[in-house]
Amino acid sequence: MGFEKINKRINEFNGYKKEVLITMVEWYVPIGAAVAFAAGAFGTAWAQSKIGTAGAGTIAEKPETAGFIIILEAIPETLVILGFVVAAMIIIMVK
Repeated sequence: MGFEKINKRINEFNGYKKEVLITMVEWYVPIGAAVAFAAGAFGTAWAQSKIGTAGAGTIAEKPETAGFIIILEAIPETLVILGFVVAAMIIIMVK
């Protein structure tokens, strides 16, 4: 069933009070958004694994550095947030 038939059926259901138009983006738009988000997530996972192992050793030797290590562990989370924002921009801005 094509989008023209779907749009017609939705508009008939609505009684033509409000026209609804369903469109489909090209296949590469959601793929690009997924890659943007996944790259940030994998980068964060890799960075936090390295920081976490080094931080565990540091805290074992000097417990007073725990606050600093927690901050260092939280900094890579900005990559996931950035990946999410870029993915949202890709999906929203492409028509």
